[in-house]
Amino acid sequence: MDTWLPLESNPEVLSSYMAKLGVSPLWSIVDIFGMDDELLDMVPKPVKSLIFLFPCKDAAEEDKPKEEQTGAAEGAYPKELFFTRQYIHNACGTIALIHAVLNNPDIEIEEGSVLKNYYNTAKELSPEERGRLLDKNEQFIKAHEENAREGQTATPAFNDPVYHHFVAFVHVGGKLYELDGRKGAPIEHGSSSPETMLKDAVQVCQKHIAKDPTEVRFTLLGLAPTQ
Repeated sequence: MDTWLPLESNPEVLSSYMAKLGVSPLWSIVDIFGMDDELLDMVPKPVKSLIFLFPCKDAAEEDKPKEEQTGAAEGAYPKELFFTRQYIHNACGTIALIHAVLNNPDIEIEEGSVLKNYYNTAKELSPEERGRLLDKNEQFIKAHEENAREGQTATPAFNDPVYHHFVAFVHVGGKLYELDGRKGAPIEHGSSSPETMLKDAVQVCQKHIAKDPTEVRFTLLGLAPTQ
């Protein structure tokens, strides 16, 4: 398995990365400072995706497909839902951004850009083929590495252990989906809407967090309008 440098969960770095990929500057990644209604209501609207960063207790889990959690059966999720598998160690931040943006077709992506070119090539492929395509995409590899070297923390070495994993939550076709490239398919979490997506996704994250009450290393980020 190839290895990329891990991305920092820094909204400025991730927003810069999206811009380099070709995403309209009208959209940014923003911090979500808490999970109660008052703090969620402060997030710029509309929130298009929730990105959840959580610790993997076993460092090897980050790149291990969870076959026991394969998600929705093949063909059981909407055809328009864009899902790609992860075959690159430490690529979960990039894949979360791909899932967040490409499942919101009203977010403009520049023609000829890294992300638009990837989408145009990958849109008719299977999730597995999309993941393999990303593994060989020199434009994406360069953009990812450039942004992995930005941020407030020291750039890790390629083989340093990474203990956190990014996943994205999106609303598609009246349902909330969790998109984790390590898993075989999207995970459906019931009914949702564009207006309730954020709070619906936070409820799922709260259940995950409740499994280990002593753990505090969680981060919530939103794909939202630039302020």
